[in-house]
Amino acid sequence: MQDLDPGSTDDGAPERATLARRVKRFRQARRLSLRQLGEMSGTTASFLSQLERGATGATTSTLMRIANALTISIADLFDDRPGSTHRVLRKAERPAWPAASGYRKTMLSQRPIHDFEVFVGEFDIGGSTGPEQYTHGDSHEMLFVIAGDIELHLGPEMHRLAEGDCIEYASSTPHRTVNCGAGVAIVQWIVSPPTASGPELDAFRPRRG
Repeated sequence: MQDLDPGSTDDGAPERATLARRVKRFRQARRLSLRQLGEMSGTTASFLSQLERGATGATTSTLMRIANALTISIADLFDDRPGSTHRVLRKAERPAWPAASGYRKTMLSQRPIHDFEVFVGEFDIGGSTGPEQYTHGDSHEMLFVIAGDIELHLGPEMHRLAEGDCIEYASSTPHRTVNCGAGVAIVQWIVSPPTASGPELDAFRPRRG
């Protein structure tokens, strides 16, 4: 498998410079070394070093593997718009996850996701994140209860949390959230570094109202 892009020329220098900045930025945000990213993407530290210096391009298949390893979409590698760091997201414009029975999830962090990701979950009475515990990556995760009462199942442990309570854990620990109260429960998840994959983020769609 060939990582280098044989069609790379000086005409592609600006694009390679953008790609170099983005790969390095996301790699550092994920706290990955060149070697670690190389192992995760099926490339090498030497190749990635050249890529981050803008000394070479890469094939589309290689960029897809790098993007998947960085939990972003391939488009995020080329989006170099300056953009303000003070980006307002209105409540009615939050991207929403496809609705599930008794559970709604929206995303607060705006793409491209950099150092952390933030989600809000709203649970009807008895609603949950699903029948089974799940894991995602190996990041630092905080759950904060905005309203209501919930049970957080962490492996064999169970923690009951009320409005204003929070808890921290590794996202690699099997977990599940359940509304155990008499009304709607709202929680916030903060995860650093991000763990959502490009396809998962793509599933969130802008909503109105």
